[in-house]
Amino acid sequence: MNLSRRLLYASDIWEVARPRTALTAGHLLIRLSNPAIAFDLRSAADWLVCAGAARRALAEVLGATGFAVVFAHQWHPIGSAIGEPEVESSTPTFHLFGRWDGETVSPGGQLRLPAQRRLPVAASELVKYDDGLRAALRRSALARAAAAEPEAANREAAGREADVEAARRDAGVEAPPNDLPAVLSWSPEPNVGPRHTMLATDSGTPHIAPADLLAAAAALPGLVTRLGVSGLSCIAADAAGPRLEIHALGRSVGEPVNPLELLLKLPEVSQALL
Repeated sequence: MNLSRRLLYASDIWEVARPRTALTAGHLLIRLSNPAIAFDLRSAADWLVCAGAARRALAEVLGATGFAVVFAHQWHPIGSAIGEPEVESSTPTFHLFGRWDGETVSPGGQLRLPAQRRLPVAASELVKYDDGLRAALRRSALARAAAAEPEAANREAAGREADVEAARRDAGVEAPPNDLPAVLSWSPEPNVGPRHTMLATDSGTPHIAPADLLAAAAALPGLVTRLGVSGLSCIAADAAGPRLEIHALGRSVGEPVNPLELLLKLPEVSQALL
């Protein structure tokens, strides 16, 4: 599939596109247009605009009602890459999967297979949806951007000092710099081993805010160091609610067990991906 077919929508910072290997008709990428762009308040706010537009486009065109975001931090799939989408490039990339009733192939069903055994969606099938997705993405993103208040992102990033302090005390963790929301971390039950950590932020807004993304991004390097791993594989089973929750799995070359194989069996993840 050529580049003009793959690209569905581009903002000033992020683009929504088809991956080179689309595992389902509801498989999209959200990736940075220019890797030199810093992940700051502006790019985090723009990511949310693009992600929201992509979700609404998948709902409109495919009837998607469930979503999951899959991404890696300082980690690239190796070997059979079970549980992980194939690497597109070194550019920061997030895989968005939409789920709908009546789908014939599920993301989890594909990801549980070794990469060489996965059957990508035929380009001829994607053609049936891509024009509709492209139009819906443009409408949704433009409407969202036009409706946003100019100072809303700044208010969200600043947060409410009382909420940040309370979360810090309750969780026994330090808040990231710049008054971002505290990042809570714990070992979930059930879990897939000592390298499985749940990260959560809540800026106190009705929806996930740019401040949540910035706080989570700031926490990932420290988690890599604390776990003593090379990088992380991450899944946000549904990125729509007011609280951002991420399953973060420590990864290392030569690890005895691929933790993603076990994670895909957990109910809250399997319901989103399988």
